[in-house]
Amino acid sequence: MFTVFLQFLFSGLTVGAVYALVGMGFNIIYNSTSIINMAQGEFVVIGGLLMWFFTESVKLPFFLAAGLTILSAGLVGLLMERLTIRPLKSADLLLMIMVTIAVSILMRGVLMFKFGKDPYTYAPFTEGEPFTVAGAVIQQQTLWVIGVTACCIVMLYIFFNKTMMGKAMRACAVDTTAAKLVGINVSRVVMISFVLSAMVGAIGGIAITPISLMEYDKGPMLAVKGFCAAIMGGLGRGRGAVIGGFAIGILESMTAGYLHSGMKDAVALVIMLAILFFRPAGLFGSVAMSRLRKF
Repeated sequence: MFTVFLQFLFSGLTVGAVYALVGMGFNIIYNSTSIINMAQGEFVVIGGLLMWFFTESVKLPFFLAAGLTILSAGLVGLLMERLTIRPLKSADLLLMIMVTIAVSILMRGVLMFKFGKDPYTYAPFTEGEPFTVAGAVIQQQTLWVIGVTACCIVMLYIFFNKTMMGKAMRACAVDTTAAKLVGINVSRVVMISFVLSAMVGAIGGIAITPISLMEYDKGPMLAVKGFCAAIMGGLGRGRGAVIGGFAIGILESMTAGYLHSGMKDAVALVIMLAILFFRPAGLFGSVAMSRLRKF
């Protein structure tokens, strides 16, 4: 019984790591612009599909393919901000959120045109026998997914707390007007937030695709679950999104294992409704302060 529980736990940690990365992507953009970027899940799909393209089709070495994939996703994020968000910077926030939904649909159409409707995968980062912990079998790629997520968390913490640009982004999260008055280029901060969130999403796609097949239309569900992770921890709180992502992943896995596999996708929606009804600021947010002041 304990072995089965461990198996479900590690499975939940694996998918939860990706939800955490998507949730952090939401928070990066929200803190700079107050926009909920509903195209965030598409960046995960772009990461997985482009990585397949560079490794399996073009036959590039792994690290070169990963670098090109992350840079390509960042370029997509840059174009999204320059072509859709920047021209509407003075528009209503609801309109800009609707624009991100339109961009998500456009990205999905482009990906379907390029890659079709077939699922894609590629070899794990390392080959070898899986590990066994108390009878539970753990694939090596599972450890890579969790490790990559941990590295992203640490690097984002260092970026937001130890670099000038990161501190500028935190300043914009607190008060955009005050940030402008002290000389911060808010437009550049917004641009970098889109690029950074796209790269973070792509990293999640690169790591998870060897375990979970990547398809062109996975973006919307990833966006819903990542958004749920973000609001569960408190929208704008980076650490809250991490905890929320892992919690949702584990609850999904337990639901699929002990109840019914068809119910796992409903877990995030039920959690989202419960949070919005009973704790709108999130589990780690305060009612008075809904934005992150420190990552």
